[in-house]
Amino acid sequence: MSIGTVLNMLRDEFPEVTISKIRFLESEGLVEPWRTPSGYRKFSADDVERLALVLRMQRDHYLPLKVIREHLEAMERGEAVQPPVLGRQRDGEAGLPVVETPTAARIGRAELLAAAGIEDAELQEWEAYGLLTPLADGSYDAEAVTVASLVCELGRFGIEPRHLRVMKAAADREAGLVDQVVAPLKRHRNPQTRAHAEARTKELAALTVRLHAALVQTALGVRLP
Repeated sequence: MSIGTVLNMLRDEFPEVTISKIRFLESEGLVEPWRTPSGYRKFSADDVERLALVLRMQRDHYLPLKVIREHLEAMERGEAVQPPVLGRQRDGEAGLPVVETPTAARIGRAELLAAAGIEDAELQEWEAYGLLTPLADGSYDAEAVTVASLVCELGRFGIEPRHLRVMKAAADREAGLVDQVVAPLKRHRNPQTRAHAEARTKELAALTVRLHAALVQTALGVRLP
């Protein structure tokens, strides 16, 4: 089945589902449709059932994608896992256990310098322009290595850190928009709803990045591979 056909099949139960949502779940490894030689997605009936299960776990239990992925992997291994009870929790019923979110990976300053192949003076310059910001304990999150590598690559084309302030400002505005959307979920008293905020943030972030890339390509009149 094409992605359009899958969308129509799912919309009876999930009226808010979109093609972008299906593509996002694919990018997260929750479904792997077959690809034709020309690159078109083709979904099987099992793929559709898997998508429906993922959407139910998100809708009914606010489970983050990490937990859903672990549940699906356990099912694939043939393990006797206890599937979540479908249907929203009612007053007086036992809720799902709260899922503890692991602390994000961190990297020390010396490790970041070595990974990026830069001197401390360069890192200080990047920090001055807001491209990298250390955490309270002086370490950096794992994404700092990616940022550092990209800043280095752009530098090969003569693009200096001061030129990248406009990108940082745009990223901050986009992040602010996403945070504004998920803020009500983050403030919710239900721990499962707050956990759902993480999954929603990742989904919106992925869509924002794709839109940003498409807008840049359109503005430049090029198409990236």
